[in-house]
Amino acid sequence: MRVLAGALVAALLMSVAAAVPASAAPTRHEAENATISQGLVESNHAGYSGTGFVNGDNVAGSYTEFTVNAAAAGQAEIVIRYANGTAVNRAADIAVNGTVVSAARAFNGTGAWSTWANSTLTAPVTAGANKIRITSTTANGNPNLDYVDVEVAAPSSDLQAEDATIVQGVVESNHPGFTGTGFVNYDNVVGSYVEFTVNAPTAGNYEVKFRFANGTAADRAMAITANGGAAQNVSFPGTGAWTTWVEKSVTASLIAGANKIRATATTVNGGPNLDRISTTVPPDPEPPTAPGNFRIVGEVRPSAVDLAWDASTDNVGVSSYVIYNGGNVIKTVGGNQTTATVTGLTPNTGYVLSVLAYDAAGNGSPASNNVPFTTPPSDDHQAPTVPGNLRATNVAATSITLAWDASTDNVEVTGYNVYRDGTKFATVPDLTATADGLTQNTQYSFQVEAFDANGNISAKSAALSVRTSTQATGGDPVFDRDVTKLDLPWGIAFLPDGSALVAERDRFEIVRVTAAGQKTVVGKVTEAVGTVGEGGLLGLALSPNFATDHYVYAYHTASGDNRVVRFKYENNAIGAREPVVTGISKAKFHNGGRIKFGPDGMLYITTGDAQTSSRAQDLNSLNGKILRVTPTGAGAPGNPFPNAPRVYSLGHRNPQGIAWDSQGRLWESEFGDGTWDELNIIQAGKNYGWPTCEGTCSDSRYVNPVRTWSVSSASPSGLEIVNDWIYMAAVRGSRLWVMKITGNTTDTPRAFFNGNWGRLRTVVKTPDGGLWLTSTNNDKNGGTPTTIDNDIVRLKFAGPPFALTSTAFANNGNIPARFTCAQDGVSGNDISPQLAWSTPPAGTQSYAITFIDTANGGKHWAIWDIPAAKSSLPEGLGLGYEVPSQAPAKQKAMSSGNKALQYFGPCPGGSTHKYEFTLYALDTATLPGVTSGSSVAAVETAILARDLASTKLAGNSNASTR
Repeated sequence: MRVLAGALVAALLMSVAAAVPASAAPTRHEAENATISQGLVESNHAGYSGTGFVNGDNVAGSYTEFTVNAAAAGQAEIVIRYANGTAVNRAADIAVNGTVVSAARAFNGTGAWSTWANSTLTAPVTAGANKIRITSTTANGNPNLDYVDVEVAAPSSDLQAEDATIVQGVVESNHPGFTGTGFVNYDNVVGSYVEFTVNAPTAGNYEVKFRFANGTAADRAMAITANGGAAQNVSFPGTGAWTTWVEKSVTASLIAGANKIRATATTVNGGPNLDRISTTVPPDPEPPTAPGNFRIVGEVRPSAVDLAWDASTDNVGVSSYVIYNGGNVIKTVGGNQTTATVTGLTPNTGYVLSVLAYDAAGNGSPASNNVPFTTPPSDDHQAPTVPGNLRATNVAATSITLAWDASTDNVEVTGYNVYRDGTKFATVPDLTATADGLTQNTQYSFQVEAFDANGNISAKSAALSVRTSTQATGGDPVFDRDVTKLDLPWGIAFLPDGSALVAERDRFEIVRVTAAGQKTVVGKVTEAVGTVGEGGLLGLALSPNFATDHYVYAYHTASGDNRVVRFKYENNAIGAREPVVTGISKAKFHNGGRIKFGPDGMLYITTGDAQTSSRAQDLNSLNGKILRVTPTGAGAPGNPFPNAPRVYSLGHRNPQGIAWDSQGRLWESEFGDGTWDELNIIQAGKNYGWPTCEGTCSDSRYVNPVRTWSVSSASPSGLEIVNDWIYMAAVRGSRLWVMKITGNTTDTPRAFFNGNWGRLRTVVKTPDGGLWLTSTNNDKNGGTPTTIDNDIVRLKFAGPPFALTSTAFANNGNIPARFTCAQDGVSGNDISPQLAWSTPPAGTQSYAITFIDTANGGKHWAIWDIPAAKSSLPEGLGLGYEVPSQAPAKQKAMSSGNKALQYFGPCPGGSTHKYEFTLYALDTATLPGVTSGSSVAAVETAILARDLASTKLAGNSNASTR
């Protein structure tokens, strides 16, 4: 027995790295993107990931080298996916950073070149870039290589016993297998001990592993204490030999900072030989509490505001506070700070702020209370410069897209007002707007002006005159009609009968809406809750087998998570909800929520990062992903991540719209943070970069977007594709972005319906060949569920336009004297011109035409009850209330007697007036409420009450009776 009472051999301070998960998510590296020596990329054998695989040349020394970035040094699990369609082992050396870690590793036959297998090994990697090279060792070359998945284990911290404080023990090295420079041989007495000093970054329950050997048959039990607390009596039984080392795990509660862990012998045999201990930072799933009493301190200034809040609490500790405007981060401060000054605000602008607390593990708290305010105007009175180079970038029959050069301002240009023929039709934050709903072959005049936040407005630009074409652009949307109003119509799923189920986000109701706009509440998802932000009842989707199974799927926020459920829709009512996918973290903002069944019959789900951006890269989290699941919620066959079977793609902030093109490719729209919104083509297994990338970036690990927009221009939500035309609803941008798919990109996006209905949420194709578009205004802070103030409108596609023409004169041309009072020198009882029309809207039951002097509003003539089967009227209609040879058509004119029963042509008396024929498509075969005694004005009023659509034909005349 040796006695070294009180001897201090060594002490060690050990720093544990910042809190990280038990392991990082594996990162995939496609072979076709690697460095290839003596080989080529092919795609002729099915089952590969990405865009192909590497077929190495059949020589020794051919190789494929992958560059792998590791956040920290550690042991990496490397999974090599390969195929070998021969019976011969295609062995290869596996090297990491130039060191062979597996020599002549076997890659045996897999049975076929389309049968892929995994070969898994572990190897050390360094922090930063690492080179993993797979080099063939035989003349057969490498197997076909698809990818490598690399997962680096979270760092653990080892403390060598020989460096600790030792009382009644000695450092020895006579039994091999130890790590470090030796081990501690305890004196064979009760009370001998080894004490380690551990610096922990956060408080928590840590796993502590003791590596020991016991070459006796006796249990050399020890008492384990942390910081002098209660002892845990732990067994350290025999290991069979002094050279056989094993680990024993103990859970110890540590404080943040320095800790003392002591292992004390409790028997006269002393302790076992002790090699080391290792600790790993424990996972911390518990978020902080919400910051309380969020408030403004002092006066709000034009460009800044001072804020304060009550501190949050956390089981470990608050590491930061993040201040949001809506769902966008505008300020981050440390966890020891409960005040902040937010600068860079825009004068005369409304904000709604909230604050969240975050701990070191990245857990975000619930949001604080909202703080709404409007910054006051500044003392800026200088207007922006005049916008320059106003131009038309696209001209169609019913739309003209404009662009212009940016104005400058002494502070900042806030936006632009755009005018058509002197009337403002759009206010936009960027340099483009589309004038829609125009008449073909018609001249329009446009101007644009700039304004700043203080309301200073530039002079208008020089006018630009543009004539619409006679050829419609097939994908252009045209407003058709209002369908109905709801509170916040979010998800839409059309039923086989042509009606739709609509999800009311904040009322949690499912409403059946017919094509005619009739509304029936068919049930309420009582399990849904709001988040005083963007959560609630969101996406809807019909089962692909709805005709037989009657299932409807819904994405909603619940008390503890976001989730997808399904229920039966039968007898005009919804049934009990059945969970399909649960455990999607929720937050005030960034909840995702769109669901659609794809062409493959699988359910695709968009999930936001729930205001914790690290989740987007964590394959152990369902957040910040696009999920692909079976109708029952299991991971879909063919998904790319075996250890995350529901995940289809990752690296998303708040994905919203999803839709498929004619090639079966999945497109996705995504909210950016404060800079760039995205339109992406989604590929299985790909990483879209958040939070490292927002918009386009140069990091080859991530897929860049196809298109980007500033967040003020878009903030995109719903997405639909019809005949390879993309329609993207913009919430903050308050417009519908339209673009045509061309290869792997699109043509230049055009902005329609600028500000017509406010914040646009959902766009979806209808069974009758149109689009439904929804608005969700007042939606940012829990909405106003008692107010029914948002729209569902129907859009149609521009084809040959509903148009009125005449063989007698062109639109905006001169009306020949033959069809005016000049033909006989007498006003009234004139010769009517030939009129013809085409492309009436669906549901047309009859037509009516009015003829009006636009200079003085004089209502000259009206004809109605023209049968829907007709497409023209001949020249020279006869006299009579009931129009001769045109039964059942009827007519009235502005005069009296016989002059009231026949076309009354232009007669402005020498000055030139503009006249308009207006053709109306009506929803009734017989116009109600009019008689032979009705005036032209009364007839026009009755027409407008039954109008489906109208089109004009204009002409000029200076006819006189003299």
